[in-house]
This record gives sequence, C-alpha cells and structure tokens, in this order.
Amino acid sequence: MVDTYEAGRQYNILKEYLTELESVAVAFSGGVDSAFLLKVAADVLEKDKVVAVTAVSSLFPDREQREAEEFCNQYGIKQIKFHHNEFEIKDFKNNPPNRCYLCKRRLFEQIISIAEENNIKHVVDGSNMDDNGDYRPGMVATRELNIKSPLQYAGLYKEDIRELSRKLGLSTWNKPSLACLASRFAYGETISEEKLAMVDKAEQLLFDMGFSQFRVRIHGQENGLTARIEIMPEEFPRLMEEGSRKRINTYFREIGFSYVALDLEGYRMGNMNNVIKAACEGETK
Repeated sequence: MVDTYEAGRQYNILKEYLTELESVAVAFSGGVDSAFLLKVAADVLEKDKVVAVTAVSSLFPDREQREAEEFCNQYGIKQIKFHHNEFEIKDFKNNPPNRCYLCKRRLFEQIISIAEENNIKHVVDGSNMDDNGDYRPGMVATRELNIKSPLQYAGLYKEDIRELSRKLGLSTWNKPSLACLASRFAYGETISEEKLAMVDKAEQLLFDMGFSQFRVRIHGQENGLTARIEIMPEEFPRLMEEGSRKRINTYFREIGFSYVALDLEGYRMGNMNNVIKAACEGETK
C-alpha cells in the first residue's frame, strides 16, 4: 500500500530536484516511469528546457513508439527520435551477461549528444528504487556517463509512481511494466532481428487479447524455437480456455515458433537474470 503522505513528500523532492537541474533530456520510452518523470519535468521547467528523447529500435515494440509520440503530443512536449541500431554494437547479438551494459552505454552516448546539440544540461532516466533489487548492468553505464536518476533521488518506488501518475491523470499509470525485447532471451542465446520480431508479434497478440502483464521468453533448440509464456497466475484459466489456447498456439507457430509452453510460475520481473544471480550467490558463499 502506498503511503500517500510519504509519496507526496517525495513528489515535492522530485520537483525541487528537477528545478535545480534547470534543463533535462528525458530518456523516454513511453513507460510508466519515464512518462511520469517527463510530465513532472514539463510541469516545473520552462518549455524549451525539457525534451523527450526516444530511441527507434527493434528492441522496442511498435505500439510503445506510437504511445510515446501520442503522450508528447498530448502535453505539448518536444520529442526527438533517433535510430538506435543495437546490432552495430560488438558482441550484442551474442547476448553476453553484460549485454544491457553494452547497449545502454551506446544508447545514452547518443542521448548525451542530442542533449548537447539542444543546449540541455542533463540527461535523466526513469530508474526507480525497485531497480536496485535486480541484476542491472545497464545501471553501471548510466553511472559512468553521469546520467541522473531523479526518481531514485526522490526515493520513489514503482507503486508510488503509479499512484502519483494516477493523481496527475496520466493514462500510463496502470500500464504493464516494460523491458526491452532483448530481455526475453536467455544469456548466450543469439539475438537476431528475426527473433526479436517474433517476440514482438507474439506479445502483441497477448496484448490484443487483454492479458494484463506478460512476457514471451524465447529458447533455442536444435529442432526449433520454444516460446515460454509468462502471464499472471490468476489469468491462467483464461489462457487455457480452448479458444484462447488454440488461437495462441496457431499464431505462434505461424510466426516461427515450433513449441509453445506456459510457465507455471507465472510472470516475474527479471526472470532471465536468475542464472546470473545464482552464480553470483555461489561465488560469495
């Protein structure tokens, strides 16, 4: 449960901090956190002191690109889009454990250049306090590049951000949690544009069918690719209805999967990091 008094206090800290920064380029994906951060920045800073910077990439679903643009148009916020070709990054396609670091480093270097070209002093991202509890090598890159994380500075957690977003009337307040499509691949599993497109199409179907939170994890095998579906456990019965089950299975096979499986543990954030975390724990024992 959100402590409304504490969330209000943190909200004021956030506004004061953004005011002190004077001008910001927000790394804007259109998700809950970056949308909230962008709106607050637009509320407290002059119009020409805030810009939303959005990467156009095969790592992000098309629907998120559209919604990010609609959000900026709704609130009259300047948006700059740039092409981010992750396959130009050495070793990215091999998906090593530090893949997120490699990608985030290149991504934010590009955003920094855009900020400088627009006379913006600081680049900020939507990391919140919940992001401190998982294996996130990308955060190393943001620290190295001096990217500011105002939501963390203010001590805000995801549930605080959702509640404050709701009070601000933001349509993003109850959006499902997002992550780049590369996070659907087990470390060491080769990433390709074709596989990314398969995951995107598969998740779009689950979105169209009304599932609230989901991931389609991809696993390679010599005799075909497997789609491992994660949804909220309370939505298992709906997926297992004959019509839904057949629709999903048929479509997933049409787009290239040989096998379709339901993860009985259900959706959980950072699922693909379990192997990494287990290895780290083993080293410290």
